[in-house]
Amino acid sequence: MAVTSRRAGAGGGDVTAMALPSAGRSKQDIREKVWEHLEASGLAEFPRPVRGRIPNFKGSSHAAARLRGLPEFRAARTVKINPDAPQRNARFLTLEARKTLLVPTPRLRTGLFNRIVPPPGATKEMLRRCATSQGVRDYSVPVGLDGKARVDLVVVGSVAVSEKGWRIGKGEGYADMEYAMMVSMGAVQEDTPVVTIVHDCQVLDIAEELLGDHDLTVDYILTPTRTIQTNCKRPKPQGIMWHKVSSEMLGKIPILKTLRCREKQAGKDVTLQDEHPALADTNRAAISDKKVMPANPQPRAAPGSAPVREPHVESNPGNPKSEGSDPITAVYVGNLPGSLRVSQLKSALRELQVAPVALKWQGAQHRAFLDYRDQGAALRAVSCLQGLSLGGNALRVELARSQRNKGQGEINSHK
Repeated sequence: MAVTSRRAGAGGGDVTAMALPSAGRSKQDIREKVWEHLEASGLAEFPRPVRGRIPNFKGSSHAAARLRGLPEFRAARTVKINPDAPQRNARFLTLEARKTLLVPTPRLRTGLFNRIVPPPGATKEMLRRCATSQGVRDYSVPVGLDGKARVDLVVVGSVAVSEKGWRIGKGEGYADMEYAMMVSMGAVQEDTPVVTIVHDCQVLDIAEELLGDHDLTVDYILTPTRTIQTNCKRPKPQGIMWHKVSSEMLGKIPILKTLRCREKQAGKDVTLQDEHPALADTNRAAISDKKVMPANPQPRAAPGSAPVREPHVESNPGNPKSEGSDPITAVYVGNLPGSLRVSQLKSALRELQVAPVALKWQGAQHRAFLDYRDQGAALRAVSCLQGLSLGGNALRVELARSQRNKGQGEINSHK
């Protein structure tokens, strides 16, 4: 089987390509374009719609079949594969090859892995059933941390991926967390290969600056027409980054508590995001000085006239840059659900350690503007917030095209 590297050789076949320049785009922009293209071009498969999912696509079984051509797959004894629909055939092929198949538990609520255990003497048809989402539920046993699991190959889903190995998931971060947890429990090593299965149109140019240090990269990309070896040199996550884990997240993923206890006993720093005193002080300052939010922003009152209610703005009164003449950089946050409260957005900002010096809430317009001291802080916020889902909506996050208070006409350009 031919293996291409980076852009060398397309491998033939009818490829439905999509021009999607990465310059100036966010992760969420890329996700939306991919989901839209798959639906509009007739490439999307059940479950539909593919928006908000690791998308299933026509030809996913052919793409997964390329696993058999990878020496790393043939040599693997234990393979971890995500439960998404486009990886169904990969799960079947793993079971057919009599390898141990591990599938992450949904949202990591009840542990990390389930091991698929087909009935004795299972036929191919039964193995195919075991590879479905229902089969994973019916024919699996949990694998605890004491199971000493050693994973030889990791297969993850993607919404988009570049030939350099940069990967964009659906935005919830579970694949990244799963990998970090596997590192922490010793299940994967630095050289454990990571594979993703996508349609050709999901292979795009992705700017490296969109990646965070927690983002998982891939070593192989399997499409219906190509096997791409990325030769990615960017380090994969080295374990759980506890300073990015909140107490809320710890409560939602019970296995994290066990891993944290183990790492604490091993002498590692396991201070959580909201346990850092300096960060807590910053967050408290950033959410002070509350004002009332009107239904629509209104202009400032002229000198001597009655005061006019302004949009809900929260600022750090100890930082004159948020109200003075020094330049600040604004971040636009859109697609806020109508039921979302400003307190929920604030909580997310605190969890991600990207509390702004000022927050301008425009809930009626389903958006908010966050002010940061400089462009570096704003870009970090964009990177951290990209793909965040609140109230069932994947947020749209990007640098604002105008600074706040520069005129409602410019702000409207973000609608």
